[in-house]
Amino acid sequence: MAKSFAQQIISWYKNHMRELPWRLTEDPYKIWLSEIILQQTRVAQGLPYYEKFIAKYPTVHDLAVAPQDEVLRMWQGLGYYSRARNLHSCAQSVVEDYDGHFPETYEELQKLKGVGKYTAAAIASFAFKKKVPVVDGNVFRVLSRFLVIDKDIADPKNFKLFFEASKELISEDQPDLYNQALMELGATLCSVSKPACLLCPVAEECQARIEGKQTELPIKLKKVKVRKRYFYYLLIEQNEKLLMGKRGPNDIWQGLFDFPLIESKNVLSTPELEKELSSIFPKQKHFKYELSNSVKHILTHQIIEAFFISIDMKKAQIKINGYSWYDEGEVEELPKPRLVDKYLKENFY
Repeated sequence: MAKSFAQQIISWYKNHMRELPWRLTEDPYKIWLSEIILQQTRVAQGLPYYEKFIAKYPTVHDLAVAPQDEVLRMWQGLGYYSRARNLHSCAQSVVEDYDGHFPETYEELQKLKGVGKYTAAAIASFAFKKKVPVVDGNVFRVLSRFLVIDKDIADPKNFKLFFEASKELISEDQPDLYNQALMELGATLCSVSKPACLLCPVAEECQARIEGKQTELPIKLKKVKVRKRYFYYLLIEQNEKLLMGKRGPNDIWQGLFDFPLIESKNVLSTPELEKELSSIFPKQKHFKYELSNSVKHILTHQIIEAFFISIDMKKAQIKINGYSWYDEGEVEELPKPRLVDKYLKENFY
């Protein structure tokens, strides 16, 4: 069955694969870059970023010497900014520790910053033709249905079960095409809610189809805990400049620029907000401010409800530690959270 399964999906893949630039190369740098960009990101959204990064940084050396602020600005809009910071750090490590050459083994690749089991397997397989199974969400879904594996895919201890199952099926001489085909099958035909079984190259042998369990698999029990946060951004403008600062470590937006911030566990009443503002500007007895409507920003583990407070202090001397003044051109060039960038584009640029 293993040989037949691999041959069937590879044959299907050759005739139906989407033409994507990272599939037309064996350059480990380009393959690595595409995999990092496509984590938690749809292909349609990630493709322009991939093309933009390749144009700006055609080699790992170019990326390694780039300023981090520039890399974060290039990444803006993709979210999960730790990926961008790890991307930059990894490029520097490849240049400094490996003389600009990516390691070829699954084990050695995992030593790189931001490279986990999936990405290491993808690089080892696609760039170096190593017989290592690639296991992502699409692969979990296809294998759980084809083999009727009723184990929770959200439980890390079950990763090895799927890894070993794919290892039994993988092609001996075309492991790269096998992995690509398996992922493509999950991405295009073996979808979450409406699998296209009539078009599937391995439908006849698929145990879930035979047993009518396609929509029951895969099993995913772990629920993501969502944290709600309330941001009150202070938009302070003087002499056509905005006050902005870089967010610090251990933050979802580490290294990005935004405005002075009041964070609350709930929506603030007017007296509560004015008390907070008075503590930030104790010398200002009277000043005008305007509060925007709330703007929701939904992340995987967090929901941020943000308010933007425009403050009129044209004659006051404003100084907040960690924040500096930037004119419009400078603000546009700063790496910013998507929430902030969108608000600025709609209200300032």
